[in-house]
Amino acid sequence: MATKQFRLPDVGEGLTEAEILGWSVAVGDVVKVNQILVEIETAKAAVELPSPFAGTVGALLVEAGQTVDVGTPIIEIEVAGAEPDAKPAAKPAPAAGAAPAAKPAAEAPKREPVLVGYGVAQSATTRRARKNAPAAASPAPAAVASAASAPPAPVAAAPSVAPSAPAPAAQAPTVAPTHVLAKPLVRKLAKDLGVDLSTITPAREDGVITREEVERAAAAPAASPVAAPAVAALAEDRRVPIKGVRKATAAAMVASAFTAPHVTEFLTLDVSRTVKLVERLRAQPEYRDVKVSPLLITAKALISATRKFPEINASWDEAAQEIVLRGSVNLGIAAATPRGLVVPNIKGAERLTLRQLADALAQLTATAREGKTPLADLTGGTITITNVGVFGVDTGTPILNPGEAAILAFGAIKQQPWVHKGKVKPRWVTTLALSFDHRLVDGELGSRFLREVGRALEDPAAVLL
Repeated sequence: MATKQFRLPDVGEGLTEAEILGWSVAVGDVVKVNQILVEIETAKAAVELPSPFAGTVGALLVEAGQTVDVGTPIIEIEVAGAEPDAKPAAKPAPAAGAAPAAKPAAEAPKREPVLVGYGVAQSATTRRARKNAPAAASPAPAAVASAASAPPAPVAAAPSVAPSAPAPAAQAPTVAPTHVLAKPLVRKLAKDLGVDLSTITPAREDGVITREEVERAAAAPAASPVAAPAVAALAEDRRVPIKGVRKATAAAMVASAFTAPHVTEFLTLDVSRTVKLVERLRAQPEYRDVKVSPLLITAKALISATRKFPEINASWDEAAQEIVLRGSVNLGIAAATPRGLVVPNIKGAERLTLRQLADALAQLTATAREGKTPLADLTGGTITITNVGVFGVDTGTPILNPGEAAILAFGAIKQQPWVHKGKVKPRWVTTLALSFDHRLVDGELGSRFLREVGRALEDPAAVLL
């Protein structure tokens, strides 16, 4: 048996850190290559990491909830018939042990199996073969952490550090986490609600705790304290770390607000025909299995207006001092998720029919709410819609998604008195707000573009169909 360490990889876009959301394995589990080990949250999305090794889990080096840098060892796996990773604790002991250290270096060209979703970073193989490791005492904390958290580790370390070997072995059962079966998203929910999973008795035969059981456990204590004091103490402040999607969104919005000169224009209009069109589409057989809403028609109107005014589908390249006119409309849809605001986008939206656009919107919002949006869908957007109307809000002044020239806020549709054909009647009315980068879009272009979107919503059958 040899101990192999799996280091946190860069899962894309040059990310430097990630949070460990939850482990799918426990110490002692037997794992296969490409079996899911852990779910992490990067600055863009939640990602499941598969195992690069087949063997037995020796130690979980990082606890759920911790944020670690790319390249940090996160798990140890006991692999049969493999060369062990460099052991920091074993190197400093014999001064004459430099000769054996050269053997792993000669075998360094061996490559780990390629994982589903990403390849093995070459830098990880190169770092293991450093010959001047005996002088570096800094890796010792990693060795102490692995020895404290995993029972198999002291067996390999016993010959070199005999007196201290029994202590970690005695502490291992105390430190090792209880193996509770639950999916990563259920673990995350339990953490957010303050529920201890070890106190829940699962009803399923396989012993896996469900989301419903966590929610019931969270609601149960609220009804139990009958003899609560008459005067409750003031609630204490709660501090939430700024990390993951929230941290990335904050940085992007600050950079956008203080880089691009924002201008926002508003347009209130009668969208009664759009409401009637939505009702007719819902009744058609080809649309019965997909969600049809005013947002779908608004998205189609925005795409149509963008093709008519392509200058608004652009970005500002400060380094090259160029304006980049985008060839395709990659339509971003701002989506509120439990982890914060994300803006996935539909690539080549101008090529989609209305039905195809409805399918794309449904899939995009579903994966975003589940936290499973691929990284590729979170980059490359060219223009965005934010639907504040679903919250009953009339409109707002949205901040540009970085790298884009415009964003449209779609407000709530409400029945209001409106002059229609010379008479005041109740009509379905909404307000649009268009924010744009004044370096790229001047007032005339922004006004014409917004008016074109409004014209399509006032008479969608004539403009869009």
